Amino acid sequence: MLEDKNKERTPLESMGEFGLIDHLTKGFKPVQESTVKGIGDDAAVLDFKDHKTVVSTDLLVEGVHFNLAYMPLKHLGYKSIMVNLSDIYAMNAEATQVTVSIAVSNRFPLEALEEFYEGVAMAAKLYGVDVVGGDTTSSTKGMLISVTAIGKARDEDVVYRSGAKEHDLLVVTGDLGGAYLGLQVLERENEVFKVNPNHQPDLEPYSYIVERQLKPEARKDIIALLKELEVKPTSMIDVSDGLSSEILHLCKESGVGCHLYEDKIPLDPMVISTCEEFGLDSTLVAMSGGEDYELLFTIDQKEFPKIKGNPNLTVVGHMTADKEAAYLISRNDAQIPITAQGWNSFAKT
Repeated sequence: MLEDKNKERTPLESMGEFGLIDHLTKGFKPVQESTVKGIGDDAAVLDFKDHKTVVSTDLLVEGVHFNLAYMPLKHLGYKSIMVNLSDIYAMNAEATQVTVSIAVSNRFPLEALEEFYEGVAMAAKLYGVDVVGGDTTSSTKGMLISVTAIGKARDEDVVYRSGAKEHDLLVVTGDLGGAYLGLQVLERENEVFKVNPNHQPDLEPYSYIVERQLKPEARKDIIALLKELEVKPTSMIDVSDGLSSEILHLCKESGVGCHLYEDKIPLDPMVISTCEEFGLDSTLVAMSGGEDYELLFTIDQKEFPKIKGNPNLTVVGHMTADKEAAYLISRNDAQIPITAQGWNSFAKT
């Protein structure tokens, strides 16, 4: 997507570092009361008064976390923000500010970075967060992105991974596996394009799962929903590395075990049909795929009537006393130990 010779290309060296920062961030205006000072000084100044501050940082590296052969830069900017906001919502907190830092090689003109920041700006506007700083520098290895998200929550509202108890219900939002399958579709079409550059992929039949990969949404709405329902989770985590890994994180931090029921795992019909097309097991995809950015949490059983029947929430299991026993209960009632098979950026490919 950076090879269109008809587009105007402004070399970054013509801007200078501070000129580039001013150019890319000129449209960011604070909307949060807690933002005392945003971009334009040595550091941002934030004032949360009587709230706890929560902070999360993610690093995205070209060739490891994204492929610009099929990831539009505007989508990448948007997704970079979502990845971080999801971590804030997983603390049952309100996201308020982000900082965005990028390193790029000289193959990226100004217009490419403008596209990226359009996506950042769209995400910030839709989710009501302020972009309050960041950095730019050069890279010899393509594009690297570092986003830090900041949020706030009252002390009594913060939810950790460590609060799950025996008999708590295990709940997940939305559906799982779509982002991984969207990636498989994009990778397949990219391989076809390498062989035949004239090939025009038809992604319409896979629109939902491709969007789940290219433009995920953090579940800000779930935090508002739980507050409306007057339900406070006992533990919570976002599903970024696969359901199996996240369940084991909750079990380890809370000192409990888990029974997860295979027939309760929420799957979109497109996920099921695409798994059949690719010859993949839908349960394995949901357990190990990752990048769904849904929320996984536990609640006390007495809270069940408040969430019963809600289309956004699915009870998929319960916690047990044995912290060494996290099991998937299959459709034929077999107990299968849950193992962490999710995303590992250090795995050899």
